[in-house]
Amino acid sequence: MSHRPFIPWPAKVLRTAAAEVPEITDDIRALWEEMIEAMNAMPGVGLAAPQIGVSLRLAVVDASDKRGQAVRMANPTILHASAEMRLHEEASPNLPGVAASFERPRAVTVRFLNEAGVYDRQDFVGLWATSVQHQIDHLNGKMYFDNLSRTKREMLIKKAQKLR
Repeated sequence: MSHRPFIPWPAKVLRTAAAEVPEITDDIRALWEEMIEAMNAMPGVGLAAPQIGVSLRLAVVDASDKRGQAVRMANPTILHASAEMRLHEEASPNLPGVAASFERPRAVTVRFLNEAGVYDRQDFVGLWATSVQHQIDHLNGKMYFDNLSRTKREMLIKKAQKLR
């Protein structure tokens, strides 16, 4: 199975908050599978539906050492974030060739609609937490570099444009 292409920044779908998912259907489950394939092809540790042009609040995260542990989420919301921060380098296939390091909370508790269509709550720590926060940013129309200072953000975007 092949997946939809990654949408290049600054496409509108990447800058617009995604729509809530009213229920989990077979089409949603199939989209999650396509997203997992796209995430693994990068290779990456997470993917949000807007990154492949689908404006729905869907995300997948798999920061496991071996693949096959993906958490599928619809309408994820952070309920709690730790005060302890974690520095990590982030990137996106939507703006390839560049990355930036910054801090996010080391652990988060997230509420989401799971594969069974039931609201679930899960704690994520370390790289898992970083990835979940990164995906939720995408669902809210934000890119990781929006967390940088204006100067650093402009330098990063300029560098990426030179690589195109």
